[in-house]
Amino acid sequence: MTIEARLFATLREGRGKVLKVELGDGATVADLAGRLSIDRKDVAILLVGGRDARLDRPLSDGEIVSIFPPVGGG
Repeated sequence: MTIEARLFATLREGRGKVLKVELGDGATVADLAGRLSIDRKDVAILLVGGRDARLDRPLSDGEIVSIFPPVGGG
């Protein structure tokens, strides 16, 4: 199945902004993050189809996953 991953802020570095990723049936958001070499601690906000999601959420073909890192600053 093909998933569209939209990465934000520092997660784009070395990866890009929008990626098409091929995953096997039954893959989860955690599998997608692993394929993109994104550590779980680097995921602060996760959306699937514009709705809040968790890393263990199963994915379906054609879904759009948006991943945001923690925001730093002071």
